[in-house]
Amino acid sequence: MERSTKIYLISILLFGSGILAALHFGNLLYVTNEPISMPLSSESFLDTLKSTFSKQLSHPLALLLIQMIVIMAAARIFGVLFSKISQPPVVGEIFAGILLGPSLLGLFSPELYELLFPKHSFQNLNFLSQIGLLLFMFVVGMELDFDKLKQQSKASVVISHISILFPFFLGVLLAYAIYPLFASETVSFTAFSLFIGIAMSITAFPVLARILKDRRLTQSSYGAMALTCAAADDATAWYILAIVIAVSTSTNLLMSVLMLIPIALYITVMLFAVKPFLRSLGMRVIHDHSLDMKITTIVLVVLFLSALTTELLGIHALFGAFVAGVMMPSSGESELKKRIAPRLEYVSLLVLLPLFFALTGLRTQVNLLESQHIMICLSIIAVAVIGKFIGSAVSARLMHISWRDSLAIGALMNTRGLMELVVLNIGYELGILSPILFTMFVIMALVTTFMTGPLLYLIELAFKKH
Repeated sequence: MERSTKIYLISILLFGSGILAALHFGNLLYVTNEPISMPLSSESFLDTLKSTFSKQLSHPLALLLIQMIVIMAAARIFGVLFSKISQPPVVGEIFAGILLGPSLLGLFSPELYELLFPKHSFQNLNFLSQIGLLLFMFVVGMELDFDKLKQQSKASVVISHISILFPFFLGVLLAYAIYPLFASETVSFTAFSLFIGIAMSITAFPVLARILKDRRLTQSSYGAMALTCAAADDATAWYILAIVIAVSTSTNLLMSVLMLIPIALYITVMLFAVKPFLRSLGMRVIHDHSLDMKITTIVLVVLFLSALTTELLGIHALFGAFVAGVMMPSSGESELKKRIAPRLEYVSLLVLLPLFFALTGLRTQVNLLESQHIMICLSIIAVAVIGKFIGSAVSARLMHISWRDSLAIGALMNTRGLMELVVLNIGYELGILSPILFTMFVIMALVTTFMTGPLLYLIELAFKKH
């Protein structure tokens, strides 16, 4: 027998005997009146195990872990299934969230739904999903390379701005029609109409980039143009959204204007103080050829400070995360973006964002829709498609782009996906969107994102015949 084995066995024997002896004499010395009850039969043991399991299941941490397992598995499964039919995985993930909500699971198995998603657990899901969204919006901001946007052609500027203004205009007209039906008394028409307008104007830049990458269209003429327009769209729309939120949360027009002053001050500080600081930080990555924990920590602190600032200003933490990402040094200046983005994307996309999809699904109540709501829902989808698809396609054609490329740009710009859900959830939390209107807009986001692939296929097929 080896020396190490002998020492190991002797140690177990010696110290084990000592522990047992101490327990024995301790029990003799400190006698308790109530003996420890032990299960006398297999039945009592099973009952004890069942009660222990039920008790621990009601604990917030255990419940959250079960929810995360179920949500992540469902999001991944449906993401893969939808990718098999040439759809971006985000469509499947959104569908998985709706599947787990009251619209389907709550309808067919209310007991299981209540067990998995009791109302008191929504707050924990909300907090975790918000952290995931902060990381995601930071990455979205990083992907918008403003150096490239400055070099965009006049055509892309015209297309991107018309693709915001035209659907925004249609959204305000739609708000005029549906305001009496869905707005509460506490929501002004200005706040309601501006929010409907911005909801109609969103293009999902990350989803669009994923579609182009999957279809190998990134280098195509219309793919590059659509990507540039969508990037400009996102940048513009998020700044407009910040103004809309400021107007929505202010008591009167004067306060709305005054609230723009601290917002302008915040953006000035980010441009002239934070951006140069991050650029100098990026230079260290070039010299060191690595991204250590110190630099990562500093970047995350900047992200959360920016998010906290905008949250305190009343324009939502997500805007601060987005701006922090925009302030990151460009790819030509440093590899900081390239190195830090994958680290944040894995945590955000795989773990935390599915919680956001599930939370959206829990808020989406298709069962609330009645027969009269169907026509309104179809009208919302029609306005959304006319605003983005037709608006982008016609403006592209006016810029002397071929009909084939113009229609393809329109189809791509009509993609809404995750970015639309972010905007809708902000509107829901602010009380601007009622549960029914929120549900109809979620359906619109799904339909417009789902139709992108088939539309591109039909456009390609139509022009191949010519």
